[in-house]
Amino acid sequence: MSLMLQKKLHDLLVDEAQSRRVSEVRLGLGYSAVQLDDGAAGLAWTPPLKGCGCTHLSFAGTLGGRPASELLNMLTDEGALTRTIGVATANALLAGNPRPDATTREALSLLNITPKDHVVMIGYFGPLVKNLREIGCRLEIVEINPERPADLNAEQGMKALAACDIAIVTGTSLITGTIDGLLDAMGSPRGAVLLGPSAPLLPELFVGTPMTQISGARVRDAGGVLRVVSEGGGTPLLKHHVVFESLLLNA
Repeated sequence: MSLMLQKKLHDLLVDEAQSRRVSEVRLGLGYSAVQLDDGAAGLAWTPPLKGCGCTHLSFAGTLGGRPASELLNMLTDEGALTRTIGVATANALLAGNPRPDATTREALSLLNITPKDHVVMIGYFGPLVKNLREIGCRLEIVEINPERPADLNAEQGMKALAACDIAIVTGTSLITGTIDGLLDAMGSPRGAVLLGPSAPLLPELFVGTPMTQISGARVRDAGGVLRVVSEGGGTPLLKHHVVFESLLLNA
């Protein structure tokens, strides 16, 4: 498994992480959250938990109070759940430094998709599918969860990425460890967005890649996010406590 982008994210944030400590870690059923000692918090998708035991992390109960740099190191761990902690920590560090160039315009509108476009969606984004169908573009969906709709398998999806006009890629690919392969498979799409609350709002991370847009979530109400995450909530409930922002790249 290649974790080059996760390593780059770590290296871009490690200096700031060394000056911060972790106050709270919540591993929810849908999303997880990390809050730092300055009050900033970040989100990341929680992967499906497998195994026969009731303990999923042997060091559970020891994360609060640790240096943020220790949790950021988890970005390059082999386990998906620990990478979730690493991504949430990275997003917490970024949330504490809002970018003035971020826009709150709806992410899909920034891609300027037309009926002539071939759109490949990596990860099923239900709320966007209806809008894309209405536009009338050619839409192909790749989804690893067998309970969600999909048009292409993983191998077919890689081939489609090489030829598509627009790529919509889930931010959870940082956690599943597939982001490097997806970026490598892309041809030269007119638009390519990393989308979802897991997506780090950090343009420097995608220098030299085909990505043209990052659309993520910046936590504005850490207490609300921690409650929702702890009680098993997902994006529809989290949206009351975050600001959805986009950054345009390579402009």
